[in-house]
Amino acid sequence: MKYLDKRVTVVCGHYGVGKTNLSINLALDCAEAGDRVTLIDMDVVNPYFRSSDYSDVLTARGIRVLGPNFANSNLDTPSLPAAIGDAIAEGEKVIVDVGGDDAGATALGVYRKHLGEADPDVLYVINRYRSQTTMPEEAVQILAEIERAAHIKANAIVNNSHLQGYTTLQTVLDSVPFADKVSEMTGLPVRFTTVPAGLDPLNKIQNMYPVCAYVKAPWEQAGN
Repeated sequence: MKYLDKRVTVVCGHYGVGKTNLSINLALDCAEAGDRVTLIDMDVVNPYFRSSDYSDVLTARGIRVLGPNFANSNLDTPSLPAAIGDAIAEGEKVIVDVGGDDAGATALGVYRKHLGEADPDVLYVINRYRSQTTMPEEAVQILAEIERAAHIKANAIVNNSHLQGYTTLQTVLDSVPFADKVSEMTGLPVRFTTVPAGLDPLNKIQNMYPVCAYVKAPWEQAGN
C-alpha cells in the first residue's frame, strides 16, 4: 500500500481521534493490494470503538482479526490473546490498533520485544477537533505519554482531523496548519491527511488518503 512502508504498522493516538476507523481502512486497502493481513485490536480500555467489533467486514475480505478476549461482552477487563505476539512475529502484513492514551498504550508495551524485532511503522494519529488535543502542545504531550507507556517511538503523524458526518473539505483544509505545527514540534513528518472518500475530487490536499466511515457510535448504530 502507498503509505505503509513496513510489514507491521502500529496506529496510536488519543481517545476518539479515529484510530479504529483508520486501522480498518488501512487493513482493507492492504488486502485489496493483495497482502495477507492481520488486524490486531489492542483496545482493552474503550468498550465502544473496537476494531474487533467490525470483524464481519474484515473477515469477509480475508483479513484475520485478533482482539481482546470478551471484546463483545460486558466484562470490564478483557484480556489480550497470546496469539498477538505470534502474529507480530509472522511474515504477513499486520495493523495494530492501539487503545487510547497511556492506559491503552501500556498493553502495547507487553509486546515491545516482538515489536522491536519487527521494526514497525508507528503512526501517531491526531484530530484537531478532538477535545484535549485542540492545541498542538496538547497533541505533543499526549504523544509523549503514549511513547513512555508503550516503550515505542512514533516515526510519523497522520492528520485524521474530522467532525464525523459533519466533515467538509474545509474542515480538513483548516486542520492542515495544526498538523504542520505538531510535525514541527515533534520533528515527525505528516505521512498523510485523511479525507472522507469522494470529498476532495480536485486533490487540494497534499498526501491525501481517502477513508470510508465504517465505525459508528452506539447511538448511530441504534438509529439504523
